[in-house]
Amino acid sequence: MLRLAAQTLRHRTGGFLATFVALAAGVTVLTTCALLVESGWRHQGDPHRYGAAVAVVADRDLTVDGPTVLGETERTTVVLPERGSVPERVAGDLADVPGVDRAVGDRRLVVTTTAAPELPTTGHGWSSTALAPYRLVSGQPPRSDGEIAVDARLAGPTGLAPGATTEVVTGGVSRTYEVSGVVDADGTASGRAALFFTDAHAAALDPRPGRYDAVGVLTAPDADRDAVLAEVRRIADAAGAAAHTGDDRGLAAEPESAAARSLALGAGAAFAGYAAAIVGFVVAGTVGLSVRHRRRDLALLRAVAATPGQVRAMLLAEVGLLALLAGAVGVPAGLLAARQVRDALVTRGFLPDDFAVRGGALSAAAVVVTVAVVAALSAWIAALRVTRIRPTEALGEAAVERATGGRARLVCGLACVAGALSLTVLTGATDGQTALGAAMGMLYLFVLGVALLAPWINQAAARLLGPVLRTVWGDSGYLAAANLRANARGTVAVLTALVLSVGLGGTVWFLQDNLERQTVVQSREGVLAQYVLTSGAGLPASAVAEARRVPGVVAATGVRRTSVVVPDRLEPQTVPAQGIDPLGADRTLDLRVRSGGLDALREGTVAVSTARADAAGWRLGDRARLWLGDGTPVTLRVVALYERGWGFGDVTLHRRTLDGHTVTGLDDRVLIRTAPDADAEAALAELARRHPGGQVMDTARLTGELAEDVAVSGWLNKTLVTVLVGYAVLAAADTLVMAALARTRELSLLRLVGVTRGQVKRMVYAEQAGLLGVALLIGAAIAAVTLTTIVRAVTGATVPHVPVAGWATLLGGTAALALLATVLPVARILRTAPVEGMGVRE
Repeated sequence: MLRLAAQTLRHRTGGFLATFVALAAGVTVLTTCALLVESGWRHQGDPHRYGAAVAVVADRDLTVDGPTVLGETERTTVVLPERGSVPERVAGDLADVPGVDRAVGDRRLVVTTTAAPELPTTGHGWSSTALAPYRLVSGQPPRSDGEIAVDARLAGPTGLAPGATTEVVTGGVSRTYEVSGVVDADGTASGRAALFFTDAHAAALDPRPGRYDAVGVLTAPDADRDAVLAEVRRIADAAGAAAHTGDDRGLAAEPESAAARSLALGAGAAFAGYAAAIVGFVVAGTVGLSVRHRRRDLALLRAVAATPGQVRAMLLAEVGLLALLAGAVGVPAGLLAARQVRDALVTRGFLPDDFAVRGGALSAAAVVVTVAVVAALSAWIAALRVTRIRPTEALGEAAVERATGGRARLVCGLACVAGALSLTVLTGATDGQTALGAAMGMLYLFVLGVALLAPWINQAAARLLGPVLRTVWGDSGYLAAANLRANARGTVAVLTALVLSVGLGGTVWFLQDNLERQTVVQSREGVLAQYVLTSGAGLPASAVAEARRVPGVVAATGVRRTSVVVPDRLEPQTVPAQGIDPLGADRTLDLRVRSGGLDALREGTVAVSTARADAAGWRLGDRARLWLGDGTPVTLRVVALYERGWGFGDVTLHRRTLDGHTVTGLDDRVLIRTAPDADAEAALAELARRHPGGQVMDTARLTGELAEDVAVSGWLNKTLVTVLVGYAVLAAADTLVMAALARTRELSLLRLVGVTRGQVKRMVYAEQAGLLGVALLIGAAIAAVTLTTIVRAVTGATVPHVPVAGWATLLGGTAALALLATVLPVARILRTAPVEGMGVRE
């Protein structure tokens, strides 16, 4: 059977080319997603910052207990957005462990040097140099608060040497330091540059007093390593932290690596799931259509004594060979695409520079096997009918298309549509990722239902469109309507591919547009201040008081952006939040409060968006339990519910609630409102000059920058959606070409009985117009239902925003490609003499 399969592929290259394209493109897409997941799984960051430590105790993620299912409590782990810390006492507990030589606490301060403002740099206490370990290249350690030591990565480009002075901005304040020494880690340290204060000065600058970013454990030469690590893990667990060892120390050294790993795993897995579903639809439809076009050949094989098992084995061998060829092309293409995606993510700041595409063998094997199994299963199902019945019956069915499917197909199709409709209720009752997941499930159930019910849909559409086709195209329209009725099952794959293209593109692409629009519109309408004071280095709390003293200023509000972890019905969610000083906030911000008021915002209280409150089950006056960005659990009383959560975050806290729980401890901006007749621009400009990197701009410009940031954030989703929609559209065109080329004998026969070439063309055009119209109508309806449901659940908007140009591009592009994929093959067929066309294989 393998030799026969190979001969069949060699002599039917045109017929198998479409199947190969679908398989190879599917392998490419899935390999890209799988490589992103595998690379995230393997990414550990750079452990050299803690190269001398056998273990590093740090708090980088939060594990939350979820609902109990079948007696087991589900737990969800999320990366802490503000990087957790550990109490200083943990260092003392670790130092007392037998076999531990030293336990060194490390502070990680956000700093910027004026000598190299573009070079990412962190500040630390001098004692942490033992963890790399660093060695003095020149000079001496810092002895006073006015001295620092710098590492070679900072000293090399800037020329800093012992005795030189430089300004360092930390905590929103610029200070001048003298360089006391230069250190190096023998070329093993990478990542961010580092500078070192005295331990006492680093503790004074740390916005989280009494806590370390991490604690490194150095053991004695004769220590029992296993016993030490066991005790270290016990102490770490008791402190609510984790002990990182080996390469895992990189996640503690560079918290950005944990976020990058989470992004790669989350985004890769999510889009791999969507891609797998689409590839499954496409491959199943394409392979099934290919087998259906060969029913006559398969029936003839049965007639010359081939057993059903031999026929099925031949088909499986053909699919296996095609899958191997598709893997040989798709895996390298997927590897190349993954590297390009990685470069684009790094360029846009989603991933750090040291993130690399790793692995490949595991991903490639999993993808090729998955695609091969789907293709083989599709071929097996498509061949069941022709291999089960007697050879004479198979020859008869090869000549006459069965009208519709069986009762099981009808029941399954109706069940899928009913399930999709029921998911509209779930989508409307949830929000965030839960709503998105339910909506995507609804979309796929709709498409699967259409695929199963397609024979009945096609027959009904042919009857309804028959008079229209006859009116527009005359006799050719009559033939087209008859063909659509008779070939109702033959066009299932074509209808499914077109519906999937329109439904997926119309749902996911326009969903991203709606999220971006809601964020920008809510921000623009909710900011009442005319000016905003910003600084790349952050603003201390004193900046708000200074702004309020400027003549003509009637209100000033400091805004500190952060994220918090809140409970949800299914799993906890990390949501954007802000900390504000409520004094005068009603003059600078309009969050569209629906109940309660921001004037009641104090420490121990919280204001929540209505969408988030509904998702978490909170009401005004309730005690809301959540986790701050560094993992600190808090229980706060809800004093206000507001609508503009997309523009300002789902959670609004008093700024003092965040003190000691953010990485910088600084405000991101100060919103300033002046009296109508005030001329305060000069005074505000002077205020900005007093803060490093400070600038004052009008809030309209702030909204414009927000739009750019949102567009950058949405780039990843739109890029991956474009790939998926592009693959679906390619598959639709691929299927249409295959279906058109399979009609060579049919069209040649029509010409032999007197139908002119022009009549044949008009017939094909009429058929495509009818099929396209039905597909676009169903796809648009599915997209409209899905998009409306999820936009209402996620943003609260009743009617989604759908750009006219976007819909025109989606529908017009799909229609144009579909027509092109039919017109060109048919034109090629019509250039063949009818007698020759009758002699070609089906």
